[in-house]
Amino acid sequence: MTMFGRVIKWVLAIMLVGLGVSACGSGTPAGRDRPLVGVTLLTQTHSFFKDLEDALRAEAAAQGMDLVVVACEMDPARQVAQFEDFVTQRVSAILAAPCDSSAVVPSIQAAEQAGIPVFTADVAARGGHVVSHVASDNVEGGRLAARTLAALIGEQGDVIIIDHPEVASVQDRTRGFDEEIAKHPNVRVVQRPSASGQRARAMAAMEDMLQAHRSLKGVFAINDDSALGALAVLEAAGRKDIAIVGFDATAEAQEAIRRGSALRADIMQHPDEIGRTAIQVIARHLAGQPVEPVVAVPVSVVDAASLDAAGAPAR
Repeated sequence: MTMFGRVIKWVLAIMLVGLGVSACGSGTPAGRDRPLVGVTLLTQTHSFFKDLEDALRAEAAAQGMDLVVVACEMDPARQVAQFEDFVTQRVSAILAAPCDSSAVVPSIQAAEQAGIPVFTADVAARGGHVVSHVASDNVEGGRLAARTLAALIGEQGDVIIIDHPEVASVQDRTRGFDEEIAKHPNVRVVQRPSASGQRARAMAAMEDMLQAHRSLKGVFAINDDSALGALAVLEAAGRKDIAIVGFDATAEAQEAIRRGSALRADIMQHPDEIGRTAIQVIARHLAGQPVEPVVAVPVSVVDAASLDAAGAPAR
């Protein structure tokens, strides 16, 4: 979208506010019978966000709400434009999973100025007024990952973190990891390459790390695309002496754990629960009921033993 087009859209939005077309009262904009919620996700290609979107849609239908779901596919400028579209449409609320937790802040502030409440799911924003944030307990997930990885490598050795530092949820995961790994003095984090949560980039990062750190013993991958990318490189190199702990516990990752690969464990999130809860929180807010500013959804460790005990993938 050109800058001129964006200016025109903002002028139209301001005119609508002046005419009294707002999302006040019941949370249903004038001329609509049902609340309309704009949803902007950082991607629709990852299985986690596919599950999240399915849950959002199902719960919205149950709550009598309409959704407009888009994704920025890791492009902050595209997410800005999506926020602008939602403001122009005078949606009842906006739900965002930001691709950049800092870059999204001006968009949140603009929505607030237009009288539209903003909620976040999975990824938090680093500013602006967010009514409620619904996500996994990422700090605890990072702690679980560190504890698990330390045990897998015998409480000693060099490890890396395949990172995505622009995203608040990942910052929380690595913070929890760092807090816990400090309790294991013989485990050392030697590097933190960023792969932006993408499999191809994780493969490139893992190749570099194998060259740079010959004695590497462990990998904490901040999501399963990163974990599976690292796994592909380790398997091609015949490195069975390095343990990977991922984050998400997608079906593909669970299968890799089951077959005894270097991906030894995963931190399981529950995107369906995050999606359902986010819509329920929005519905309560639009109905004038109080909501918690942060809703943490529990996480757990998945490994070969737990998968065997369950008899089937946990989700």
